[in-house]
Amino acid sequence: MNSWKTPSQPQTADIGNAHPSGEVLPRPRRPRGLVGEIVESLSGSIRSGDLQPGEKLPTEAEIMARFDVSRTVVRESLSKLQASGLVETRHGIGTFVLQPQETSNFRITAEDFATVADVISVLELRISLETEAAGLAAQRRTPENLQAMQSALQAFQHSIYQDSDAVPPDFQFHMEVAHSTGNRHFADLMTYLGTMIIPRTRVNTMHTAPEGRLNYLERVHGEHESIFNAIRDQDTEAARAAMRTHLANSRERLRRGSNAHTMQPEAELAGLPVHAPH
Repeated sequence: MNSWKTPSQPQTADIGNAHPSGEVLPRPRRPRGLVGEIVESLSGSIRSGDLQPGEKLPTEAEIMARFDVSRTVVRESLSKLQASGLVETRHGIGTFVLQPQETSNFRITAEDFATVADVISVLELRISLETEAAGLAAQRRTPENLQAMQSALQAFQHSIYQDSDAVPPDFQFHMEVAHSTGNRHFADLMTYLGTMIIPRTRVNTMHTAPEGRLNYLERVHGEHESIFNAIRDQDTEAARAAMRTHLANSRERLRRGSNAHTMQPEAELAGLPVHAPH
């Protein structure tokens, strides 16, 4: 059994430094966030050979205990490792290390978000992806999907009046659209892009909007409702059009915000889901 997986042999870099008294101090949270911390630790163990191809990763519970994080953070971390081609999950069995690939896999990293133009480029990718997802969702959505989308909409509306940026329910709505396609690859790719695409935490479009924060978020909420209504009514073309309009508007809001010198330091990715640049 390798040292990473052995709770009784914690690595100092993961757990923290020991106080002279012998007390183990809490592990500091790095700016890249909890998801990035887990991904870095596991991928490092894989690339160093501590975790060999074919070997089973620690269980979700073991990773949760080692890093003191939620199950949501662990699953998002594993999803990123899958998207990087380092591991595969066999449902009901566990997650296993894959043989290294000779060809480079598709990747989007923090370096791909250095400028507003970079953020817009990823948003353009999402326009193509989510427009089709909305159309498929209109064809395939279930009553449970509609209920989940409606819950996200209600949470977004509630956040508007709580002096919140409404980030979690915003992203959750887009994730529920992806789930409603019935095609897991849409949700997997959205999860992979997830913590990387938080333009509102990098470009402060919400607070520089000429109409003000409240009206800004209410307009975003109205665009979400248009998408939901088309999916609910099983109007495929209307759903595609509503999603394309919504994300195109997001792109324009992002461009406007970039004119106000609003680039911010990279936000800490604390394991929370993220959303489109509204």
